[in-house]
Amino acid sequence: MIHPLPRLRICALLDPVTEEEFATLRDLLQTTDSALSKQLSALADAGYVSQRRAARSGKSRVRIQLTPSGRRAFHNHLAALTALASRTADTA
Repeated sequence: MIHPLPRLRICALLDPVTEEEFATLRDLLQTTDSALSKQLSALADAGYVSQRRAARSGKSRVRIQLTPSGRRAFHNHLAALTALASRTADTA
C-alpha cells in the first residue's frame, strides 16, 4: 500500500509532524489537488491517514495526519527497504 512513490512521499512528510494541511502537502509534493486526493483516499481506505476539516480565519482547511497504524506501516516499510538495501550492498 505504501510502496508507490507518491504514497511513500506522503507518509515521509507526515511522519515527523502531528498533522499537515492539504495545500501544504500538495505544494511540497508539487502535485495537483486531484492527484493528491486520489493518493490520500487510497491511504485513508487502508486506515493509514485520517483527514479533518478545520476552520481557520473563516476558511475551511483540510488537515491530514498519519494514524497509528499508518505510522507503524510506514516504519515497517522503511525497515524492509533498509534491509533490502543492506542485502544488496552486501552482495555487491
